Amino acid sequence: MKASQAWRLGIGDLQIMPAPRHRPHLKRPMWIIVLVSLVSMFLIGAYIYPSRGFAACYIFSSRGCKSFSEWLPPTPARELTDDELASHVFIKDILKMTPLQSRNPKIAFMFLTPGTLPFEKLWDMFFRGHEGRFSIYVHASREKPVHVSRYFVDRDIRSEKVVWGKISMVDAERRLLANALRDPDNQHFVLLSDSCVPLHTFDYVYNYLLDTNISFIDCFEDPGPHGSGRYSELMLPEVEKKAFRKGAQWFSMKRQHAIIVIADNLYYTKFKLYCKPGMEGRNCYADEHYLPTLFHMVDPAGIANWSVTHVDWSEGKWHPKSYRAKDVSYQLLKNITSIDQSLHVTSDERKEVQIRPCLWNGMQRPCYLFARKFYPETVDNLLQIFSNYTMK
Repeated sequence: MKASQAWRLGIGDLQIMPAPRHRPHLKRPMWIIVLVSLVSMFLIGAYIYPSRGFAACYIFSSRGCKSFSEWLPPTPARELTDDELASHVFIKDILKMTPLQSRNPKIAFMFLTPGTLPFEKLWDMFFRGHEGRFSIYVHASREKPVHVSRYFVDRDIRSEKVVWGKISMVDAERRLLANALRDPDNQHFVLLSDSCVPLHTFDYVYNYLLDTNISFIDCFEDPGPHGSGRYSELMLPEVEKKAFRKGAQWFSMKRQHAIIVIADNLYYTKFKLYCKPGMEGRNCYADEHYLPTLFHMVDPAGIANWSVTHVDWSEGKWHPKSYRAKDVSYQLLKNITSIDQSLHVTSDERKEVQIRPCLWNGMQRPCYLFARKFYPETVDNLLQIFSNYTMK
C-alpha cells in the first residue's frame, strides 16, 4: 500500500515537471522503475533497521522502536569463578533430575523449637488417621522435649544451640533437611516453629503441597535498610547486591531444592561470613536472606515467592503479632484461611506495599496452610475449634 502511494506520488511529480518534447516516450518507464526500486529499498531498510525515535518504525515494523543500546551486541556475562562454575553445574544437574518416584510420597514436618512443643496435642489431631503419609523431625535447641503424642516419640534429631538472627538458625534448618532427606519417600519438606498451628485438614495440606512442582519460599526485593541495606560488598563476586533478597524463614520446599540447600557450600559460606548482626554497623540476619537470595539466583521460577505459613506484621514491631487465648476464634482462623494475596512492605521511606495473588498451578488460591505466633495458652481453644473443624 505504501509503495503504491509512493508510486503515485512519483507520477504526480513527473506530471508537474515539464518534460522535454524531444524525449522518447519509451524512456519514461525507466523513471518509474528507478523510483519504485528506491522506495522499496527504503521500506525494506526501515523494516530491518527501524530508526530510533521516529513514528515510522512503528508503521513499518511490528516489533516497534528499539533503543540504540538494544541493537548493540549483548554485554558479555561476568566470568564465573571456579567455585561458582562448579556450583552452577551441580545445581543445574540437580534441577534437571527426575524426582524419585515413590509409591508412598510423604511430607516431612520439621519442627524447630527450644524444647517441648506446646501444640503436640493439636498436631496429633491433625496427623491422626494419616499414618504413612508424613514424617516428623524435631530440632530442640535448649532442652530435650517431653512428648505427649505418639507421633513425636523418638523423632528428636541431634540438635545444637540456636541463636536468633545468627547463622546457627540456618544450620538448624540444614540439619533438619539432612535428616529428612535420608527417607527417600519424603518429597516435600515443611519448616515449622513451636508456635505454629495447622489451618486446614491433613488431606488439604497434603494435596496442596504434593500436587504442585514449586517450593513455597518467601522472597521479595526490599531496597530499604532492612533489606538491601543489610548487604555487604564482601559477598562479591558471587552474590551481587541486585540479587540480594529478603523473606520469612518458614519455608516449604520440594526435594530437589532441599538437596541444593544441603549441597550448597559456596553461597552458604558467604552468608555465614558476611551476613550477621553487627556486621559493618548493620544487622544482617542470615535466616531472612540466605534462602530467598539463593533461590532467586539459582531457580527463580521454581519458587512461589511467599510462605505458606501466615504471620501478622501489621503492628509494625520487631516481632509479629502474637495471639493470646482471648484472640483465638473460629472467625480468626477463617479470616486467615481466606487470604489469597501475599503482602510485602519495603523498609525504605516509601513503605511500598507489594501485593501479589497467591498462584497455585496458575490458579489463585488461599495462601496459607499454617499460622504463627500462638501462645501456649491458646491450645485448649484451638483443640475445641479443631474438634469441629470442617474447613478443607
